[in-house]
Amino acid sequence: MNVLMLTDKLTMGGAENYFIKLENKMPVNGLQLYTAAGGGELSGQIVNKPNYIELSRKNHILNIWRLYRCINHQEIDVIHANSLRMVLYAVLLRKLARKQKIKIVYTKHNITALEKFPGLFSSLLNHWVTGIITVSEYEKRVLLQYGVKEEKITTVYNGVDLEKFPFMGKPQPDVFNVGILARLSPEKNHGLFLEIASSLKKEKDLQFYIAGDGPERGFIEENIQKLGISDRVTLLGEVKEPQKFLQSMDLLLLTSEREVFPMVILEAMATGTPVVTINRGGIPEAIADGETGMMVDDHSLETFCEKILILKSDRDLRKAIIDAARQKVVKDFTSNHMVEHTLRQYMSVN
Repeated sequence: MNVLMLTDKLTMGGAENYFIKLENKMPVNGLQLYTAAGGGELSGQIVNKPNYIELSRKNHILNIWRLYRCINHQEIDVIHANSLRMVLYAVLLRKLARKQKIKIVYTKHNITALEKFPGLFSSLLNHWVTGIITVSEYEKRVLLQYGVKEEKITTVYNGVDLEKFPFMGKPQPDVFNVGILARLSPEKNHGLFLEIASSLKKEKDLQFYIAGDGPERGFIEENIQKLGISDRVTLLGEVKEPQKFLQSMDLLLLTSEREVFPMVILEAMATGTPVVTINRGGIPEAIADGETGMMVDDHSLETFCEKILILKSDRDLRKAIIDAARQKVVKDFTSNHMVEHTLRQYMSVN
């Protein structure tokens, strides 16, 4: 079987890391994997360079031409699209290709603009896509509500590479480090993170760290100054080794407005960093409140602060959550599990 896997870009992000893990770990016996994506810092992690095509960010005609040649020359059986744009690419490519029986697999990582029109969205998927991978059961339920056919949908959880995100014990800290690792964009709601840091000013042994970059950086810098917390909050910018950042934190916060199933939560759980997170999307499939992490049902400043202080003061609870979270990842959320079940999906549609 010959598979062509597509994604928009290879900048730092959950969908992009998913792409890299599949490219790195997909077994070659009986399967030849070809990949194509827009450029980005993760492109250096591609293992099989001869089978990789770097796409243009703007020239879609050139992209279609190069992919068309790959499909015909390599006799591609399955196109695996990792964004809705790549689904549209795949549909066009299947129409153009000499081999008309190409199957399309779509992994839905993010909320898409087309979902504002559920009928159109479900019609596209039902008519053109052979198999759909959702990264949580929550997202599967959303697609079913839109009218997507159930037999097309399989849930395959995102997986952590346990070698890259090893478990690290945490001694009792003198300073309790609270972090957030996310693109600096509005939906990640860094404003709430800063409000939390401001509300906990009196806790002298708390420090807050923001890892990531993006369009909200200027707004975040201004807010840090306005709130008078420049001595308590550090902006780190883009981090090249997220595992080291997570290992250096005593607690990770996730304050997003919306999520499907954020990879960063699983990575924190793997490394031994407890999580306090908003209840969104598929997060409850990994986090059980008080057992494998702490959950907040709404964007309550008071509740976030309360849970941070509980974990900071209760070392035994913190250790129990850390151990249970790691066990949960090992059981359900490894990259090997993800690769194995994705390969099964390729086999089932071909």
